[in-house]
Amino acid sequence: MPIQNSPYQAFATLLSTSGHPVSPAELHGLLLGRSCAGAGFEADSWLADAAELLEGEPQDNVRNALIGLQEMVKGELTSDDMTVVLLLPTDDAPLTERAVALGQWCQGFLTGFGLTRREYALTDEAKEVLQDLAAISQVQDALEESDDGESDYMEVMEYLRVAPLLLFTETKKTDETAAKPSLH
Repeated sequence: MPIQNSPYQAFATLLSTSGHPVSPAELHGLLLGRSCAGAGFEADSWLADAAELLEGEPQDNVRNALIGLQEMVKGELTSDDMTVVLLLPTDDAPLTERAVALGQWCQGFLTGFGLTRREYALTDEAKEVLQDLAAISQVQDALEESDDGESDYMEVMEYLRVAPLLLFTETKKTDETAAKPSLH
């Protein structure tokens, strides 16, 4: 029986009762993608991007939840231990539901990264991460309710906890290099 008060479920309920048929996973992916691409953590620009996905201006309760989500992501990306917690259904949800949410998270991440990415070259490793995310967003139906399916899901989850950190670190490094004036 799924946990009814998980952060994912609470956010899903808030969104659906507010008339926004959007997955919390996709919203979180959008936020993390734009943050990893160098969007910064200014609330108004995040709320504008979120409003596009929500197809309208969020009500105050949704707006406050979105700002809280952004503060959480900012804390994760800027803390010394840099740990990302994905906003996905709990482990007791059916594997198919979790796999669909994982695909939505990847789609959101790619959208956010694409909306924000500046004109600089990415390393081959970073390009590979983005290609992996695109592939993961398409395989959501391939996971089956089995021990192997569960194991595959957990492997992908672990990868997705690390992949954004690589992209965030790389774009941050590129921004710092671009900001340094060269001496001649």
